[in-house]
Amino acid sequence: MMGGGSDLDEAFRWLCTKSGGGDFLVLRAAGDDDYNPYINGLCQLNSVATVIIPNRASAQNPKVSAIIRNAQGIFIAGGDQARYVNFWKGTPVQDAINADIAEGKPIGGTSAGLAVLGEFVYGALRDKQSDNDLTSAEVLHDPFFYRVTLVRDFLHMELLKNTLTDSHFVTRDRLGRSLGFLARIVEDGWSAHPREIAIDEKSAVLVDADGLAKIVGPGKGAYFLKVTRAPEVCAPGKPLTIRGIQAYHAGPGAVFNLKSWSGNDGKSYTLSVVNGQVRSSLSSIY
Repeated sequence: MMGGGSDLDEAFRWLCTKSGGGDFLVLRAAGDDDYNPYINGLCQLNSVATVIIPNRASAQNPKVSAIIRNAQGIFIAGGDQARYVNFWKGTPVQDAINADIAEGKPIGGTSAGLAVLGEFVYGALRDKQSDNDLTSAEVLHDPFFYRVTLVRDFLHMELLKNTLTDSHFVTRDRLGRSLGFLARIVEDGWSAHPREIAIDEKSAVLVDADGLAKIVGPGKGAYFLKVTRAPEVCAPGKPLTIRGIQAYHAGPGAVFNLKSWSGNDGKSYTLSVVNGQVRSSLSSIY
């Protein structure tokens, strides 16, 4: 799971190794095949290919789902996760990816491709007036702001159940909106204690089948969040109040166990939001 920004050679080599040197497939909804020569230059593989699935019609094509089913490793590129959710959810493409996951085939993603890996996904709805990112300030001021579009049950990974995944975390100051998303998940009745894996740019989290996750890359690493209490105020048009968010920052080289939700060589602290303002038990919210 890569947090966006520059691609990390180490993460791709790791994913290639997990694929057994077989047929490696890049999935995207727009763009080109520029990942192909990059991955071929890093890894010894039987093949590398990119499939661009730009609409729901193409996601219904049985040839596309057959290609996905024949892959030994899958990587979902960055871009716009709204396209992945709107174009692929409820189609044979979704079924094929989940069938590969169920068979134990490795999967990864960066940026938008990371954002769709968890059980809970920010759908990234935009309007005609603004193509900007949804900001932390907007979500903290009103967790029911119309662009807070959360979906679930796109991909089905046991280790990422009850989990939201996000990218560009520190670089784009996404902590506040993440806490708003987690509060909405509780308020909407999806989970009483949702979790989040939030990864900064130039960082990656490499997760083995046993749930052990290693943090690599020169970025600020990964943040593992967990809700322990229901929000005190989470209502339309009102600033958010929620307390007791467990946080763990794992920098480069640290290890975190997703099954026990505990880590080594990292930093534990507590976060709260009071009347729309984020507070930390440490000197910094990050």
